[in-house]
Amino acid sequence: MTEQRIDLGLTATPSPSGGCGDGCGCGAGSAASSTPTPQTATSELRVEGMTCAHCVRAVTEELTALDGVDVVDVDLHEGGVSLVRIARAADVSDDALAAAIDEAGYTLAR
Repeated sequence: MTEQRIDLGLTATPSPSGGCGDGCGCGAGSAASSTPTPQTATSELRVEGMTCAHCVRAVTEELTALDGVDVVDVDLHEGGVSLVRIARAADVSDDALAAAIDEAGYTLAR
């Protein structure tokens, strides 16, 4: 079988706007990438009363149900104080996070 190549003229050249210029649509350096992205924040909450994977799921589900919460990571310490890390939009309040923990049936450690 013979290989056949067709030049489509789409060679990657640097774009004056800083994009990759290869036509992939990544928008690097284009007007689309100049749109302000929402500020993000991270929180670490200490949560009491979690004892198992079900507890982790309950907390994770309540937190991710909040608009603006992107990632929840739980470091479970069975029966002790577990560490819950949250990546969220800056406009998600600490009170909303605390209410979600309470709704899941757990308590913030002080």
